[in-house]
Amino acid sequence: TSAALALLGGSVAALVAWKWLGRKMIQKKMEEAQRTRDEGMKKMAKAVQQFREQVPSVQTDAILSLPLLELTGRLREGSLSPRTVLYTYLEKALEVTQQTNCLRHFIPECEEQLQEIQRHKEKGLLYGIPVSIKDHIGHKGHLATCGLVQCLGTRMEEDSVLVKVLKKQGAIPFAMTNVPQSLFSYDCSNLIFGQTLNPLNHQKSPGGSSGGEGALIAGGGSILGIGSDIGGSIRLPSSFCGLCGLKPTAERLRWVPGLPFQPCSAGGRCLAHPSAQCGCLLLSHPVPCAVGPMARDVDSLALCMKALLCQEMFQLDPSVPPIPFNEEVYSSSTPLRVGYFDTDGYFPLPPCMRRAVQETRSALQAAGHQLVPFSPPRIPYVMTELFLKTFFADGGRTWLDVFTGDIVDPGLKPLVNSCKMPRLVKKLLALLLKPLQFLLLLKLKDVAVTSTCRSFKEMWNHHHQIQVYRSQFIAQWKELQLDVVLCPVLGPAFTRGYPGKLLTAISSTMLYNVLNFPAGVVPVSTVTEADEEELQLYQGCCDDPWDRTLKQAVSGAVGLPVAVQCVALPWQEELCLRFMKEVETLSRDR
Repeated sequence: TSAALALLGGSVAALVAWKWLGRKMIQKKMEEAQRTRDEGMKKMAKAVQQFREQVPSVQTDAILSLPLLELTGRLREGSLSPRTVLYTYLEKALEVTQQTNCLRHFIPECEEQLQEIQRHKEKGLLYGIPVSIKDHIGHKGHLATCGLVQCLGTRMEEDSVLVKVLKKQGAIPFAMTNVPQSLFSYDCSNLIFGQTLNPLNHQKSPGGSSGGEGALIAGGGSILGIGSDIGGSIRLPSSFCGLCGLKPTAERLRWVPGLPFQPCSAGGRCLAHPSAQCGCLLLSHPVPCAVGPMARDVDSLALCMKALLCQEMFQLDPSVPPIPFNEEVYSSSTPLRVGYFDTDGYFPLPPCMRRAVQETRSALQAAGHQLVPFSPPRIPYVMTELFLKTFFADGGRTWLDVFTGDIVDPGLKPLVNSCKMPRLVKKLLALLLKPLQFLLLLKLKDVAVTSTCRSFKEMWNHHHQIQVYRSQFIAQWKELQLDVVLCPVLGPAFTRGYPGKLLTAISSTMLYNVLNFPAGVVPVSTVTEADEEELQLYQGCCDDPWDRTLKQAVSGAVGLPVAVQCVALPWQEELCLRFMKEVETLSRDR
């Protein structure tokens, strides 16, 4: 007996020691990555200082205040030099990241690209424009981390298609921005590079997963950024930070380095790791990931799309439909037939977000557009049976694999812990919770409890159900003869830490990922004292714990941006942008 106890004690001690060593190795890798980032920041600060000494008379504020269209004009005519613009934005980005921790890394090769564009005979549409890109959009020689330790060792061997096209059009990628761990969050925190703050209020989240982009652009440190969106990851940071952002139809732009099916550094686990070097599962995914632009105004988004939808994109990846940007549609002034709703019947949003839709509807009607009430069908079904089941088809096991050799960020722990529950426990919980599903409108925080597919047949049926829903939605849209739809978006900015408690609050954005419709966000107002007072009366759908948590998440937001969402049918990005421009113009005239 004593021998058995000694053996057991030795085994326990060995296990504890092994876990301790593993944790120390993880921390060492994280510290190394942080040190590399800090050294890069110092080098860039030194380069900026040298530029300032050489050219002390630069009018920084004047350059930073120029809209993108005006800045491109000044660069093309030669009244501003690409070097001056680049170093002006590098300096501002350093300042913004010191305040918000929005950057993962500067791209030192931006100086080489600066030299390269000056050798070109033809000036591209984005000639001399500094562009920031999200962490996982591949740039040669750099990491695509997704906030995961296991991705710290693999550098990109080539630029992603999207970066190649940006460079061809004369843009200068200069910074990579921070993301939440695994990208599966609409906060912006990971244990390697830390928490990113909202530049408008440091107590608030910038949104996610393109949160670093949102913070950098809103803080003035970038004029144009590229994000990605698989549940709202462009639109939520745009809403939280007061920006314009577009999620195109997923297949309209390509962002992987080469062919659409390649192995990835996460071993092909692309459902949770849609990194720029992979595409094996994500690109055939029933809810596909899209990349798109984020900027301060709609014209900037349109210029970016026009620049990207070029022959270079179509030649680099023949699977991208060769559909150039349709300037005629974007510039049209024909009155639109607009469907609208201010709640999806699943997760009632705060009063200020519904107010934004109602005021925008009135402004559109007064401007001569035709407004038609529209009710999106069966959102509880879409959220639990279509969207969440896509990601937790295996009970979350594939997603959990990406945390191997990592420490889980606190914001993801509730979801990770629910995925780790034994299958039998999940089944028992599902049975116990079933009577409450209608009462709670299926707003289960621990979604992995019930959202699973138990066989290949069930998975294929799940894919079919998504196609059926898309067909039904389009039929309802066509029956009403709609051009576009106006609807709410989640906001205003959540207090940090709350996004992890309210995964299912993203129903307003995830719907258009399931449908694969182009959707964009436009800020139209700010939170008022009256909104804050009305929030005190907010009860959601049934004053349940999720409704009360949402109320806490958005309180204290007076002065923060309030946005609306604009939607069009697949492949109609130009119409979506045209509608966004109309909403933007009317909101500025109010």
